[in-house]
Amino acid sequence: MTVTKMSWRPTYRSSKFRNVYGKVGNREHCFDGIPITKNVHDNHFCAVNSKFLAVVTESAGGGSFIIIPLSQAGRLDSHYPKVCGHQGNVLDIKWNPFFENVIASCSEDTSVRVWEIPEGGLRRNMTEAVLELYGHSRRVGLIEWHPTSSGILFSAGYDYKILIWNLETGEPVKMIDCHTDVILSMSFNTDGSLLATSCKDKKLRVIEPRSGRVLQQASYKNHRVNRVVFLGNMKRLLTTGVSRWNTRQIAFWDQEDLSMPIVEEDIDGLSGLLFPFFDADTHMLYLAGKGDGNIRYFEITTEKPYIQYLMEFRSPAPQKGLGVMPKHGLDVAACEVYRFYKLVTLKGLIEPISMIVPRRSDTYQEDIYPMTAGTEPALSASEWLSGIDRDPVLMSLKDGYHRPNQLVFKAPVKEKKSVVVNGIDLLENVPPRTENELLRMFFRQQDELRRLKEELTTKDVRIRQLELELNNLKNDDRLLPILPQPVQFAVSCSIIPE
Repeated sequence: MTVTKMSWRPTYRSSKFRNVYGKVGNREHCFDGIPITKNVHDNHFCAVNSKFLAVVTESAGGGSFIIIPLSQAGRLDSHYPKVCGHQGNVLDIKWNPFFENVIASCSEDTSVRVWEIPEGGLRRNMTEAVLELYGHSRRVGLIEWHPTSSGILFSAGYDYKILIWNLETGEPVKMIDCHTDVILSMSFNTDGSLLATSCKDKKLRVIEPRSGRVLQQASYKNHRVNRVVFLGNMKRLLTTGVSRWNTRQIAFWDQEDLSMPIVEEDIDGLSGLLFPFFDADTHMLYLAGKGDGNIRYFEITTEKPYIQYLMEFRSPAPQKGLGVMPKHGLDVAACEVYRFYKLVTLKGLIEPISMIVPRRSDTYQEDIYPMTAGTEPALSASEWLSGIDRDPVLMSLKDGYHRPNQLVFKAPVKEKKSVVVNGIDLLENVPPRTENELLRMFFRQQDELRRLKEELTTKDVRIRQLELELNNLKNDDRLLPILPQPVQFAVSCSIIPE
């Protein structure tokens, strides 16, 4: 099989998306004054749904992120409440696609936590999660919700393992242990029956998640994979990575044959990571470089030339990460087909970028808004674990998104478990892996020692007081026999406690 080299330079092709343009939101629609995290981990640090914007923030001691209702755009108060229950830096956050008030987070403290945000947002700092999930032995860098099941969450840690969590029970139900290095990205196909992963060991894998079996594996030396994304129901994968000449590159793969890519193409010579975003409804691919200010977009087809360059959105401000609005949160009246929320760290700014198809008519444009995945799960966690696969429950955007989701998220009530070996709880005493983790653990232990010393001093003082009172009572008892009878009676009455 030969690899096709193609050019994404503009060539004329009839497409309804060839004139799509990016529009930055007005100042009153931006979010300002946000202390965006300075962590260099290669994630977006941002998650969006139709109600809230979540952003990982810079914080001293532990990790935190803020939840802002989309209706409260503008400058953020410096004392705005945060979600701050993690003991280490937060590395990834993702909204549940079916419960819009539920968000998951993972951290350097080896935990995955699930939070339920009250309607209208936070009024005070939130420290208690509805679920705390411990199973990784090192920090957790990635989390992904299953696309069709309401209670399945995937987490990937620096212990090279992927854990599948059943949130109906709060327990891990499967460990995928086929990677030999850090997992860089995870992506599901439409019904969630297949999982694609990219790994630091330079291999691309397609995995059957319930069994953990690797169906396909690629170790193509000319393309070092960084990120992977399933291209909807096209049975194709797209990866971004680096060529052997260290140029940024994209590659187009057949999911059933990863021996060689169908198409690969160099993009440019910059060094920032390329994040791919695929819109399965319009078959548009967006490429955004970390540290770049531009977003390129393409149209994907199953026939040659497979990847057709459309246009490029340019901006002078570099992006640290991008959040993506779900389809039901878009403005269909403005012919908006995609919306990014761009993190500009230097300015503490988050600005929305709308991708718009120019149309003269004000009527609903059915050709650019097909039926899309809605907010109703296709199956429960137990059904998916039993081996059932279903496509997403579709919805129309024609009448806007008004139907409320009647589902209620219920976290399982569970006792705190421990794994004790030689008198040490392994879940409580995870060994530090970095200097920062070691310092945090040291300072926590110093605080604990200080508290215990103060408590010991207080108890010593109380013991001395009780000993003195006891001695006084004994002395009074010795005096009674040598005192006259009326005095004995008076003394004994005085020492009887009330």
